[in-house]
Amino acid sequence: MRENLSSSSSSMFSKFLADCGGIAIVDGGLATELERHGADLNDPLWSAKCLLTSPHLVRQVHLDYLEAGSDIIISASYQATIQGFRAKGFSLEESEALLRKSVEIACEARNLYYEKCGRASMEDRDDSKILKCRPILVAASVGSYGAYLADGSEYSGDYGNTVDLDCLKNFHRRRVQILAESGADLIAFETIPNKLEAQAYAELLEEGNVNITAWFTFNSKDGEHVVSGDSLLECASIAEASNKVVAVGINCTPPRFIQGLILSIRKVATKPIIIYPNSGETYDPIIKEWVQNSGVADEDFVSYVKNWWKAGASLFGGCCRTTPKTINGIYRTFSERSASPR
Repeated sequence: MRENLSSSSSSMFSKFLADCGGIAIVDGGLATELERHGADLNDPLWSAKCLLTSPHLVRQVHLDYLEAGSDIIISASYQATIQGFRAKGFSLEESEALLRKSVEIACEARNLYYEKCGRASMEDRDDSKILKCRPILVAASVGSYGAYLADGSEYSGDYGNTVDLDCLKNFHRRRVQILAESGADLIAFETIPNKLEAQAYAELLEEGNVNITAWFTFNSKDGEHVVSGDSLLECASIAEASNKVVAVGINCTPPRFIQGLILSIRKVATKPIIIYPNSGETYDPIIKEWVQNSGVADEDFVSYVKNWWKAGASLFGGCCRTTPKTINGIYRTFSERSASPR
């Protein structure tokens, strides 16, 4: 898929989506699962720390999501930045190699999944954990500038008065270039907290040495605006205007807000809408923990999904605190996928 998606476009992503029956399933929370497997993520690099300490765990989590039904897996590069690795003492070359490694691990997991599919088919096994072989995309994650700062500003979009458009483009440029050349099928610009950063991403995608498509997903804490208070309609319009953006939507947002946000995005966007909310819990950036006062159980999370589809979304997954069980529930909800009209 890499060659096709990087060459232009949206038409190839549309074909992928059509091959999935008009509905594609994205993976779920990465950090939650890494911690469940024993990883210690108490570090400014967060999940990207495992690229250094335990890449086998990252590979396993990717594989778990594929076996749960994901059509798209997202690399462990959300908090992986050249600046962050350099602060840990790595050289520029080593930092760039770690970015590439995040995509390589996801591609390895995809290959392992295909091998398992092939063996299951040859042995004619009835193995409920191994789902049918299908087209699978690898999306290279790019987290916000606030994620690099690790100070909670990814949840507020408040970077202060000294951060302007050029500052953000300079911060992200080399990282985006590396990931665009890494073998990923597309880039996932995730948890975008403000209009300025969305504009920076859109302009970087248009630079001559970035030959890849992307999706944009924003986060909201009130169901009306992105977390900075910027207009969701204005943010979605930036994604809609870019020929390199193949889908636009919402991630890391409580499920209760999603349906209204989809309807808002549909006012300005004709591109496919992608939705992968968190569990509904609230992250406290001071104590760096999730507060379990508003989360929803897997069955409740999954119960929302068909309403999101009816509202206009086409791609579904989970963000923080969701698991392979969540994703398998979504897979089973759409087990007979169809592109038929709503």
